[in-house]
Amino acid sequence: MLAITIPLATLMVIPWTAPAKRLWEIATALSLIVAALSTTWFCIQDSMPFISPYFCIDKISSPLLILTCWLTAPTLLASQSKLSLEPTTRQRSYIFTIMMLQISTLLAFLVDNMLLFFVMFESTMIPTLIIITRWGVQKERMLAGTYFLFYTLFGSMALLTALIFFHEAFGTLSLALMKEHQIFHQMSSYSTLWWATCLVAFLIKMPLYGVHLWLPKAHVEAPIAGSMILAGTLLKLGGYGILRVATLTNDSLPTAAAPLIIFSMFGVLLSALLCSRQTDLKSLIAFSSVSHMGLVIAASLIKTDWSIAGSMLLMISHGLVSSALFCLANTSYERTNTRTLVLLQGSQIILPLTAAWWLMASLMNMALPPTPNFIGELSIMTSLFQWSNMTILMTGLGIIFTTSYSLYMFWSSQREHVPHHIKSLPATQSREHILLALHMIPTLLLMIKPGLLF
Repeated sequence: MLAITIPLATLMVIPWTAPAKRLWEIATALSLIVAALSTTWFCIQDSMPFISPYFCIDKISSPLLILTCWLTAPTLLASQSKLSLEPTTRQRSYIFTIMMLQISTLLAFLVDNMLLFFVMFESTMIPTLIIITRWGVQKERMLAGTYFLFYTLFGSMALLTALIFFHEAFGTLSLALMKEHQIFHQMSSYSTLWWATCLVAFLIKMPLYGVHLWLPKAHVEAPIAGSMILAGTLLKLGGYGILRVATLTNDSLPTAAAPLIIFSMFGVLLSALLCSRQTDLKSLIAFSSVSHMGLVIAASLIKTDWSIAGSMLLMISHGLVSSALFCLANTSYERTNTRTLVLLQGSQIILPLTAAWWLMASLMNMALPPTPNFIGELSIMTSLFQWSNMTILMTGLGIIFTTSYSLYMFWSSQREHVPHHIKSLPATQSREHILLALHMIPTLLLMIKPGLLF
């Protein structure tokens, strides 16, 4: 653990001490070292789950921890072209804010106590809000920050109330102690209400369709780093919270979860349909995240081995693929200064290698076999079918709509005739290809060994 803690502590100091000419190179190199070292968490998740009285690493948290560490370096690489033109002080504060956000997310995945988890869960909101409102491009970024703030605070109040009640009733909020003494079997009539109150914050964070309005606004107005972190790790905090709460509740609750599972499945269909009528590229990718997270919510609530494994695999693969799609959208935006799909068509003729990245990311997003998205969605569909045979209709329609909007996204942004205003675009840089390779190579490696996340 010290091998990772020391570089992480150094990451907090580097933005203020590194020379201005080598600021981005040093920060990116150090974050890559942390990402490489974090893969050792796969080895200790069984042999040494508790690294201190307050922190633990198990099979639920270790993949999400590694994903958070891995996405730090691509976040810096994606931001470099625009931010390097700003004054040095702003560059340092930007890198420091990203490091703060990633470290608070790591701590949220690490903590064993639910109250500490709540504190870290909420602390991620502050740097995210700073990134959206300070470095967002358009004037609507303040409205997007307001939506994000109030949606999150509304859910957090319910979660805090539930945790205080639980601590007063049973005297502990430690996950290990609750599992050891099987406290959840003593919750009786309060269990359903406590479980529902806890879920509100996590369902907003995922987000569940119906409480998702903050997400497209935040994605559209955020800079590229904000979009990547939102899609890659912050949405996964909600799924992680649902899985943690699910382990603390007894087996009588799946009947109470039935309406929520059905609603989340309808949310998958509705958000996938909304994707097909989006004109803004980032908004389309944001709505696709809502669709994928609806599947994760349904699977997490069923509480079978296959559904939990499928939700974990889909969360990790979505974090990589969705982040890559936002990177590709940013490469187009930096060259054309627009995200409107009609004005981006025909880019394949000018930038053929970028179109190859687009095709790969779109195929992974639509869950083409044997990508990790496909394995995760297949596990979720199997567990849903075992829960109720009627869900095959909704999951089948969801697959059709997902395929249609993924092909629509690729066709609208890469094919057709080239508009007059983009007949001369700057060539893609090696930095951008490395950035996309850092997303795609781990996804391809997961195809070889998906058992790491099962």
